[in-house]
Amino acid sequence: MGLFSGQLANVVEWQEHREDVLFQKWSNGEIKKGSKLIIRPGQDAIFMFNGKVEGIFTDEGSFDIESEIVPFLSTLKGFKFGFNSGMRAEVLFINTKEFTEKWGTKNEINIPAPSLNLPGGLPVRAFGTFSFKISDHQALIDKIAGVKQMFTTADVRERVVAKLDQLLMKWIVKEGKDMANLMANSDSIGRGIKEDLDMEMSRIGISITDFSMQNVNYPENIQKMVEKAASQSMVGDMNRYQTMAMTDAMTSGKGAGSNTIDMANTMAGMQMGMMMGQQMANQMGNMMNQQNPNQNVGGGNFASNGNVPNFCPNCGAKTGGANFCSNCGTKLV
Repeated sequence: MGLFSGQLANVVEWQEHREDVLFQKWSNGEIKKGSKLIIRPGQDAIFMFNGKVEGIFTDEGSFDIESEIVPFLSTLKGFKFGFNSGMRAEVLFINTKEFTEKWGTKNEINIPAPSLNLPGGLPVRAFGTFSFKISDHQALIDKIAGVKQMFTTADVRERVVAKLDQLLMKWIVKEGKDMANLMANSDSIGRGIKEDLDMEMSRIGISITDFSMQNVNYPENIQKMVEKAASQSMVGDMNRYQTMAMTDAMTSGKGAGSNTIDMANTMAGMQMGMMMGQQMANQMGNMMNQQNPNQNVGGGNFASNGNVPNFCPNCGAKTGGANFCSNCGTKLV
């Protein structure tokens, strides 16, 4: 902690610098004549007197407090060290690095999902990381350093996690339009949460520099429901998919060469499929007519041995008593 070991100590520094500590107070009552201030890489030193910021020093190195620090202090610039008297001040050492912490929901969050018919909502757990750093020394001193000797990344994480359930529900509902695949919208959800968190944490002098949602979990039974809903949604969209595929095939043939050939092949394949479907339907109709030769067909009263010809006059195919030719579709009656 860099405390003086007795009144004769003359070095003010943060010796036990921990990577998970945002700030550490040095406080020994008096800074003696001839004292040195040591600022290491990744540190800032803030001199305070009676709770007020006197000066902020960001350059690393070793400095003589009397000649290189005191002249820059707001109200103490005229202070003179006596032989037995020292300057009563606090020094707050700040860790300037950017920190990254993991986060995870403590409890399941119930997200509205009407398509799944879950009265209580869709229960999910989410996990990810967030990054932050100190951005406002004065706000940090006013809100935190005034009552704490030390502030760690665990303290920040506790504050962030306390806000996450509410923010996750807000942004998942707003951006996670496809509840079966929340991760597809994770970037926009993360950006929204980052903005809200940054606004909240800026009150204590901390800036949220990044927020990411890396995984979303459902209970196993809910996962099966989600997968089933997604499959049903895909089946419901098949007609739209086919229409889009036909449009793409037609528009892709605007150019010359292979594009036109590809379009022709695609259209030919689609026409063949339609003809096969029509033939299958006609064959089923013929089978029904053969099983029920006296049944009314198409509103007429024609039996297979009545006015319907045995062979199609257009293509010569056997009619089987049907009203339409199963081979070429010619109306027979």
